[in-house]
Amino acid sequence: MKIALVGCGNISSTYLENNQLFKNFQITYVSDLDLLRAQSQADKFGIKAVSLEDVYSTDADVILNLTIPAAHAEVAKKALEAGKHIYNEKPLAVSLEDATIMLQTAKTKGLAIGCAPDTFLGAGLQTARAFLESGGIGQPVGASLHMVATGPDMWHPNPSFFYQAGAGPLFDMGPYYITAMVHLFGAVRRVTAFAKQTRAVRHDKNGIEFPVAVPTHITALLEHEKVLVTLTISFDAVRGTNQNIEIYGSKGALAVNDPNNFSGNLRYSDGLGEWGNGNWHDLPVTLPYAQNSRGIGLSDMVAGILEKRPHRASGELAYHVLEVMHRILESTLSDNAVDISSSAAQPALL
Repeated sequence: MKIALVGCGNISSTYLENNQLFKNFQITYVSDLDLLRAQSQADKFGIKAVSLEDVYSTDADVILNLTIPAAHAEVAKKALEAGKHIYNEKPLAVSLEDATIMLQTAKTKGLAIGCAPDTFLGAGLQTARAFLESGGIGQPVGASLHMVATGPDMWHPNPSFFYQAGAGPLFDMGPYYITAMVHLFGAVRRVTAFAKQTRAVRHDKNGIEFPVAVPTHITALLEHEKVLVTLTISFDAVRGTNQNIEIYGSKGALAVNDPNNFSGNLRYSDGLGEWGNGNWHDLPVTLPYAQNSRGIGLSDMVAGILEKRPHRASGELAYHVLEVMHRILESTLSDNAVDISSSAAQPALL
């Protein structure tokens, strides 16, 4: 299938470089609000730059939507109305209303929606899922997730959008962690959470001031059917020593790689010591896609369209993750646990 990439920011280069990893799609067009930026990427990768007005009328089968979160829904709706399949960067949309319209439009038109992150298809989280399902730690009971950082202020060329609606640490990094949990344990049933905004104003690397419109430190409890998960996610603090993801079971524990990466060091405890303080062992990762393989979700969506089967990084999964994040924020305002109305099946192992 032919792909038109919309949004030539930082992440676009990764998709363009990874284009060669996958044989069932080809990125043939790039587009951006800044046509000069699109032309720069087109020249670098030997493809064609087109304007935003023209991109929907090309012969591309799929629009790869890498715009900022606030533009995700607008681009996706235009793509669907033009009869194109859509693969979005995360989150699926800023609002649940827009996301609902996108899913309904796609269903009506017989089109596919996919959405990042696709890191759960990487070697690390695929290995973790297989290990858990083999009984490697007995019955999983709970998990602890940590994404604590000082934020993108000092390294990103334009960090202000990370602190507006549809972003913040929850909507920017939360999809990696929540998607990983749905991949490992199925849908979330209920959430409760607390949040704070440590600073109302921040500065980029050039000292330019910008306002903060979202919570920047959040602690949440996610209730799955059989597992309770705690999530701490922050752009306010220096990272500690905690593993990004630790899973606790009746016979052992599993430390999983950063879900923003496709692999990493996986370790498990056998739980044989006093009070269950067992010995830790490396868990070998031998599956494919251990390197940066962004684009695998898009490739699997294309394969799903051609083979007439569900794809894994689906719109339904992304909608469920989006609702979980919205309900986390709702809980921080109401001081109550909030039910999740949507659901999502565990994606099949790759």
